[in-house]
Amino acid sequence: MQQITLRPTGPMRKASQPVSSTLDMKVNSVMVIRKAYKVDVQEIWNIRSAAINSQCTGHYSPAELEIWTNGEVTEQFIEVVEDNFYVATLDGHIVGTGMFNIESGRVDAVFVHPARMRSGIGSQVLLHLEKLALVAGLNQLSLDSTLNAVRFYRAHGFVGDSVAKYESPRGISLDCIPMIKKLHKTEENT
Repeated sequence: MQQITLRPTGPMRKASQPVSSTLDMKVNSVMVIRKAYKVDVQEIWNIRSAAINSQCTGHYSPAELEIWTNGEVTEQFIEVVEDNFYVATLDGHIVGTGMFNIESGRVDAVFVHPARMRSGIGSQVLLHLEKLALVAGLNQLSLDSTLNAVRFYRAHGFVGDSVAKYESPRGISLDCIPMIKKLHKTEENT
C-alpha cells in the first residue's frame, strides 16, 4: 500500500455522477493506493462511467458512450477487479482506479473521478502500476489509450501514434492508440 500526501489545488468541481457523499479534499489529505476488493466493484464502475462520460465526449459518439457506460456490472468485470485492479483513496473514498495485468504488462482502466481530475491522482496511480511492473521484473508496459488520454500517457513516457481498434467487452469497437513504455529502474521509482 502506497501513501501520498496531497494538497488541494483549488475548488472541487461538481461530478456529473456522484460516487460518494463527499470528495472534498482536506488540507494534507493522504491518498492511499491499494489493491481493489470485491466490495469496491460498484464504486469502481461508477467512477469509470463518470470519467468516460466526462472526458470522452467529443472523441466518441453519443451511441458509443452509451453502450460503453450503461448496463450492469458483469461477473467478468468483478473477476477482473478482484484480480487486477488498484484503487486510489482519499480520506477513505475511492477517487481513482487503475488495472495492471502482471503477466502481460498491460495497463488499463486508469480513471479518476471527474471531481478530482487534474490533481495528480491519475499520475500517482500510473506510477504505482509502473513500480509493480518493475518489482515483477518487467521492462515494458503497454496499453490502448482512449483518444482523449493520449497526451496524459505521452507526458508519462508512453509512445505510440497509430490508430487501432479496441474491442470492448461491452460489444463495441472503439478507436484507440496502442502505446508502450520501456521501463528502467531508477532510485526514484524503486
